[in-house]
Amino acid sequence: MTDVTPERLLARMTLDQKVGQMTQPERMHITPDEVRQYHIGSVLSGGGSFPGDNRPADWVAMNDAFWEASMSEEDGGIAIPLLYGVDAIHGNNNVVGATIFPHNIGLGAARDPELIERIAAVTAKEILATGVDWTFAPTLAVVRNVRWGRTYESYGEDAAVVASYAGRFVTGLQAGYGPDGVLGCAKHWVGDGGTTDGIDQGDTDVSEETLDAVHVNPYRPAIKAGVGAVMASFNSWNGDKCHGSHYLLTTKLREHLGFEGLIVSDWNGTDQLAADFVESIALGANAGIDLFMMPEKWKELIEALKQLVRDGIVPEDRIDDAVLRILRVKFAMGLFHAPRPADRPWSNSETFGSAEHRAVAREAVRKSLVLMKNEGAALPLARQANIIVAGKNAHDRGHQCGGFTVAWQGQSGNEVIEGGTSIWEGIHAVAPHAVLSPDGSACDDGNFDVAVVVIGERPYAEGMGDIRGVETVVEPGSGPGIVPGAPTERLEPYAESLEHAVNHPEDLATIRRIAEKGIPIVTVLVSGRPLVVNPEMSASDAFVAAWLPGSEGAGVADVLFGDHAFRGRLSFSWPASADQNPSREDAMYVPAFPVGYGLGIG
Repeated sequence: MTDVTPERLLARMTLDQKVGQMTQPERMHITPDEVRQYHIGSVLSGGGSFPGDNRPADWVAMNDAFWEASMSEEDGGIAIPLLYGVDAIHGNNNVVGATIFPHNIGLGAARDPELIERIAAVTAKEILATGVDWTFAPTLAVVRNVRWGRTYESYGEDAAVVASYAGRFVTGLQAGYGPDGVLGCAKHWVGDGGTTDGIDQGDTDVSEETLDAVHVNPYRPAIKAGVGAVMASFNSWNGDKCHGSHYLLTTKLREHLGFEGLIVSDWNGTDQLAADFVESIALGANAGIDLFMMPEKWKELIEALKQLVRDGIVPEDRIDDAVLRILRVKFAMGLFHAPRPADRPWSNSETFGSAEHRAVAREAVRKSLVLMKNEGAALPLARQANIIVAGKNAHDRGHQCGGFTVAWQGQSGNEVIEGGTSIWEGIHAVAPHAVLSPDGSACDDGNFDVAVVVIGERPYAEGMGDIRGVETVVEPGSGPGIVPGAPTERLEPYAESLEHAVNHPEDLATIRRIAEKGIPIVTVLVSGRPLVVNPEMSASDAFVAAWLPGSEGAGVADVLFGDHAFRGRLSFSWPASADQNPSREDAMYVPAFPVGYGLGIG
């Protein structure tokens, strides 16, 4: 195919083949034979969707079968290699045994762009080990309200911090479109982190000046670094859904910012544009969507696009533009010259989940920890001390990894997170006299010098992590194809309050049970956002924000025992009360702890 170009290939394609390239079903709803029959350009895995026993070899075999189908030239087909996409957002987190990095909120606290590039490079290798080509990352949300359930996917509330990571992540991930990289996808365009009250998929009601300065800003370095894809966002901007906004997708992203790659919708993202399915597809296509993530209704999508072209509602020029963008990305990635997934150099690589990769993740854990309080020199801990380790998150690798880990909403327990260490296991490895007592009851009979109590949230993802009421939220909707005031059913939220003691009273009870014995308390908070933890912090001698550290809990022990210094700094303002949403733009900025806060020792 040395003489083939995207333009020449496009000229040979039928309308069926073109709309097939614009279609992305989910793996559970399509077969390899259907990929061949419908000329499908891309397939994805949703959260928790995996082949076989969820091992790299299972993924390679699946991708190999899809690839072979996409390369068939039977019945007039054209060999166009398939793109397979996954949400590998903190390591290749879908696959059992992968190296799981801290979620972005912790990496933002590390303030280390060079580390981000290395994390992205490791993530790319572990994606390639499964035969996959594409991850929907990096997330470039600038979160302005920590009640949002996706707060942990953001590097921080400061657009400059997010922007400092964006290009470095893309560079590490894509590796110049060489054999060591995978396709990146900056998301979610645009304003996903700025919705009113932090409601997932809500409305970002800001001026264009603020939109550009805050939410558009991180995309500039990502585009400069050559990111090949951008995902449209579920949210609205001043009432107009991003998926249906020609101004945002075409004028601003393509023309103003010069983005030349492909634009992919989010999961059924165009469904919210209109009650009528065909009309919603027309609105998305004409706005600038190139690839439709349509997990189940992909056959209906194909028929709708063809009918819209025949009726002149979606110009064939728009179809050609979309397909050309998809083909150019595939050519740039070298997919037309790459061997089948089973024969690629990184497939089934033994580096997947390796000690070398886990060392990078452990370094990231160490650098992300923020020391909030340290009275009476409670830290660092002494290795020979008699230590009681308590709290529900002390020995739970699932909790410390958080959402988007093996399953969409994450998992509780240690069984599903193979490899790595819990925080307890990290402590026990260096402190021979440490004792695990999740509820703290061992303090009733033991003689302990200090307690480490690991508290926090349980895993969640997307809208199920929101802090809000459970009532239906009404969209403001004023754009084309949106019915003003139409209700949108929301996922049940995580809680109604930012007060941790309200949501998880068991954590404060464990701290107080041990404190009543006169034992100094070192509290470690495992969470996807800052929380109101005033009583927990008051009852503690030292307090550490560990965020969602991922699979390498031993990195927490590295710092608690003083082998490495605390160096993390808050990338979010820490609220002082449940009704507060502090912002540095406020005339009176009075958070409990400001952005940039973090203690050291010594």
